[in-house]
Amino acid sequence: MAHRFPEGEVSMITHLRLQNFKAWEDSGNVKFGPITAFFGSNSSGKTSFLQSMLLLKQTAESADRGRVFDLGGSASLVSLGTFNDITFRHDPERTVGIDIGWHEDEPFEIRNTETKRRNIIATSSDLSLSALVREVRSFPVVQRVEYGLGDFRFSLTRSRIGKDEYSLESNHYPFKRVSGRPWPLPSPGKFYSFPDQVRAYFQNAAFLSDLELQFEKLCSRIYYLGPLRQDPARQYIWSGGRPIDVGRRGELAVEALIASQADKKTNARGFVHRKDGPRRTKLITVEEHVASWLQELGLIHSFAVESVDDRGTLYRVQVRRSAESTPVLLTDVGFGVSQVLPVLVLLAYAPERSTVLLEQPEIHLHPAVQSGLADVIIEVAKVRNIQVVVESHSEHFLMRLQRRIAERDVGRGIRLEPEDCLLYFCQTTGAAATISRLGIDSFGNITNWPDDFFGNQFEEAAAMSRAARRRATEEKTA
Repeated sequence: MAHRFPEGEVSMITHLRLQNFKAWEDSGNVKFGPITAFFGSNSSGKTSFLQSMLLLKQTAESADRGRVFDLGGSASLVSLGTFNDITFRHDPERTVGIDIGWHEDEPFEIRNTETKRRNIIATSSDLSLSALVREVRSFPVVQRVEYGLGDFRFSLTRSRIGKDEYSLESNHYPFKRVSGRPWPLPSPGKFYSFPDQVRAYFQNAAFLSDLELQFEKLCSRIYYLGPLRQDPARQYIWSGGRPIDVGRRGELAVEALIASQADKKTNARGFVHRKDGPRRTKLITVEEHVASWLQELGLIHSFAVESVDDRGTLYRVQVRRSAESTPVLLTDVGFGVSQVLPVLVLLAYAPERSTVLLEQPEIHLHPAVQSGLADVIIEVAKVRNIQVVVESHSEHFLMRLQRRIAERDVGRGIRLEPEDCLLYFCQTTGAAATISRLGIDSFGNITNWPDDFFGNQFEEAAAMSRAARRRATEEKTA
């Protein structure tokens, strides 16, 4: 069953399942929460979850309706090569499956268009999309696409005889064909879009376009920051535009700050706890939000984006290490500041009810800052209603999440419960990846800690002790 969110509060991804996708023969139904984190060794399959969502997003945003999957190129969010490259074991006989579920803050309704009252036939805030694709004559071909709305299912299935002909079906909803010859339906557009003929051949199928739109809206709410960040610059040129995000390498982070500064875009800050949850008491700009986080992380004392020309086209980022220090450029402070800056900007800049994907946000950060970054993500998830999905190698990040669950009251009226953090450990067993959900009790303890989760620390300590005793013995006998 999908993880449920309070109706009317959030729009979030609730589950994801991968079949024959890269390292996953079948991941099973992986539930998502306000904070979802994947841990594991290199090449254990954890990155595939983020890549699959980016694949859905860039395909939905592609202008080419004839391409089943937009596998990307050098300028894409993710570049996955060929369809054979994403197929488990590169086996052309296998069918790649992606099943994603999400919760909308407003319920989706299907109404009876054949009556004047237009009574509701089905309604739910829980939606899903499942697609099965396999290689046919060297090209990826959709075998089945199915939308879910609560208990209702609406599917387009390829003919069993192997032709590119499809049939429209539903478990509870009776589609009514128009009079005339029952022509078969052609293939869908991309992997998720019903062909235009569906609306022409069936009297009551117009709502399917709205289901597709719901999926596209979900994809538009996904934002991503990759692990390799662009180095800071001494000056930045702003042409007056507003970037959608901070770029996959964070190259647009400062431009996003300038744009939000120009239109005084604000975000929530300053909360008090009430019985019915946190209450906002103050609004501050994205720049102020980021500056506050940088200060809380102990990286700098102050941060400002300043114009250096009369036209407002040339900018620089000035920081102070301490209250008494002289302002210096971002390029002249520790590397960690410029590396974490895009993470913080994206978390403050992304619209509420977004899903933010962060790949190894802890890279180049001091352990204390890695821990503090967990606090930032908790605040963003619980207060800004932004779902955060993290792929990480950081033990410090994980331990801070555990600590905050044990403390429950994080501060600023924020309470963190075990169900707010869904944590997973990925590993490779044989040729396939496997995944385990980490059980966390109300005291923050992981109840099923995997072997060698972050390496065997006890073995390292024992080996060091054995080496010390051996050297001591050698020195005595020398």
